[in-house]
Amino acid sequence: MSKIIFTEKDIKVLNANPNVLRVSKKSITYTDEFKRHFIEEYLKGEKLPRILFEDAGFIIEMIGIKRCEQSAARWLRAYNKEGIVGLRDTRTSNLGRPSTNELSQEVIIMRQEAKIKLLESQVELLKKADRIERRLVNQSIKLQSNEIFQLISDTIQEYHL
Repeated sequence: MSKIIFTEKDIKVLNANPNVLRVSKKSITYTDEFKRHFIEEYLKGEKLPRILFEDAGFIIEMIGIKRCEQSAARWLRAYNKEGIVGLRDTRTSNLGRPSTNELSQEVIIMRQEAKIKLLESQVELLKKADRIERRLVNQSIKLQSNEIFQLISDTIQEYHL
């Protein structure tokens, strides 16, 4: 985390930038769209992180060059590890500790029924894929990659997974 502390004026300026999701006195949360755009442009190899931040309307003296470089490195690591999905801000979906509240019997039953339904549909999908695969092997048909993907897509849509 940067040692730069944002003033109220800085926070207002940063919040006005469409590439900022939220700002506190010590941190900036960038939009997922900005991160994707940043990675696309950065991977082209034509611009430095500082230039990309400036192009996005950030004042480098305000946010700090280290913050630009560290954000770029962090986003690049996430992109290399998980692709474009790795750039998503998951803090809202990962709430940390599990809830300590007691669940009612009705909620527990509803969750278990939903889980059973999901597992049953997954089993049906695997059975169907296995049947299709055996039929194609018996007929000595070799499918190309795009045909395999289309077959999988059709099967998934049929079972509404």
